[in-house]
Amino acid sequence: MEGLRDFLEQAVRRYNTVAFIEGDPISVPHRFERLQDREIAGFWAAVLAWGQRKTIIQSALRAVELMDWAPYEFALEHREADRERFARFYHRTFQPTDALYFLEFFQNYYRRHTSLETAFARHLLPGDATVERALVGFHRDFFDHAWAPERTRKHIPTPERGSTCKRLNMFLRWMVRRDLAGVDFGLWRQIRPAQLLLPLDVHVERVARQLGLLQRRQTDWRAVLELTEALRAFDGDDPAKYDFALFGLSAALEAK
Repeated sequence: MEGLRDFLEQAVRRYNTVAFIEGDPISVPHRFERLQDREIAGFWAAVLAWGQRKTIIQSALRAVELMDWAPYEFALEHREADRERFARFYHRTFQPTDALYFLEFFQNYYRRHTSLETAFARHLLPGDATVERALVGFHRDFFDHAWAPERTRKHIPTPERGSTCKRLNMFLRWMVRRDLAGVDFGLWRQIRPAQLLLPLDVHVERVARQLGLLQRRQTDWRAVLELTEALRAFDGDDPAKYDFALFGLSAALEAK
């Protein structure tokens, strides 16, 4: 296992660099400096993160462009008529109905709270080893509205339904992880990096299975817990850093 740990640590150092940013959805929140702008732009980019990375970035940039490149101010101050600009916003199965509900959530939330961190962290208990309770609570709060569209629920997953919650785990990695590499932001302090879970997608899954880190056949929430627990054996304080290694190794294999 020591050899595998060294191999993964080398891969983290190789891929967790500023060069990673440009072609990744995290490049969208990196365009901003203010906490709330990064949260909102990052949330758009993470939720839209399925498909080709180039298309994901284009769609996320389009969303913040429609918010006048000032996501936080737009969220707080926009009026009903301003939402009409999202009437033709599409990304794969993400449709205007979903975008309009996101705007409703952003406005209601930021008029009452300073940071999106609270929406996740407030659900955690002191002894929680992972962010599972935060994801469950966030999903419930997000749709706690009289006219929440049923179709939008597929874009905000929850462990209660067995989802891997890949995009939300990725968003939490961006906001919570902190190191000197300059990729992840490390803006949130109420959630510990040790509580983060791996964003499990087909790329990460493939490499994890090849390396013997994941045995569960189904790609579901329990698989996320299994993979993260295996990686905690290498670094219990920051298991999510290995997302760089697994994703980067997958991309390298695909390029061959």
